[in-house]
Amino acid sequence: MFSKSKINEPGAKAPEAKATPAVPASAMASAPAAPAKSEFKASAPKAKPPASILSSDLHVTGNMKTTGDIQVEGTVEGDIRAHLLTIGESATIKGEVTADDVVINGRIVGRVRGLKVRLTATARVEGDIIHKTIAIESGAHFEGSVQRQDDPLNPGRAAAPASKAPASKAAAAIAKAEG
Repeated sequence: MFSKSKINEPGAKAPEAKATPAVPASAMASAPAAPAKSEFKASAPKAKPPASILSSDLHVTGNMKTTGDIQVEGTVEGDIRAHLLTIGESATIKGEVTADDVVINGRIVGRVRGLKVRLTATARVEGDIIHKTIAIESGAHFEGSVQRQDDPLNPGRAAAPASKAPASKAAAAIAKAEG
């Protein structure tokens, strides 16, 4: 729609000025559209930001909530809600943990809710785990109950009694396998 005109520039020749308006209207309409498309591509969804890291010397008292990722290396006294929550080996959480993905390398005293919950060999959990899928590595320490739910992130919804039976069998199988 707007174009730089060479009419007012010193030394501009009249034929060049006439050549600019001679461009078909369809070409002029598409010319501004091309930069708009490239600008649109530039404003496409940005890369996911890195996880927020709570360092090992940090002690937090209070609840935390984010739609992003959190990596805890310090101590948290309060509830945590995140997309991906990673509990470091030196970390201690005292409160309820809720996330789509929970990877536990450290200590949690409280309930764990997650679509995918993973206890590594260094994990120490004292509390119930409500999950959709769970993995417990050999060497992990766990005291509490395990319950499978299709929607473990929704605390208001109680599990049907039928879903408790497979979780108990799964917990028994895990305990038996670990010896």
